[in-house]
Amino acid sequence: MPLYNIYLKAVEMMQFLLIPLLLTFTRIWVAIVFFRSGYLKLTSWDSTLYLFELEYQVPILPWELAAYLGTAAELILPVFLVLGLFTRIFALKLFFFNIIAVVSYPVLWPGGFYDHQLWGLMILINVIWGAGPFSADYLLNKKMAQKKRGLSRFH
Repeated sequence: MPLYNIYLKAVEMMQFLLIPLLLTFTRIWVAIVFFRSGYLKLTSWDSTLYLFELEYQVPILPWELAAYLGTAAELILPVFLVLGLFTRIFALKLFFFNIIAVVSYPVLWPGGFYDHQLWGLMILINVIWGAGPFSADYLLNKKMAQKKRGLSRFH
């Protein structure tokens, strides 16, 4: 049994060290990918409008509104992910945005679908486990816990 206990201790230490890095890595990786895409759309706006009008098949929304909303989402949501601020909410929004991107552009499916699957998985990691200790969420939670402890002393 001592060997098994050593194994368990090693796994615990590995998780303690690596899970925060994994959560940070996935947040930043996905944020960079989507932010770059949004920046490219913004800097080549005529091409973006062309793609939304003639190539992308965004459901429900008019193509022009979809172009503005899609570009805004790709520029704004990643900022929250990098900061780790309200991570679960914004990661969930980005997860659904990723699904809409795949559905709207079937040409992606043969070659680029794998990338979107990978990004979706990375986003879900942060939806489920949050941002980890290297985030604004962690600092806010810590501050709120301190405030709560301070208030409970007076009641």
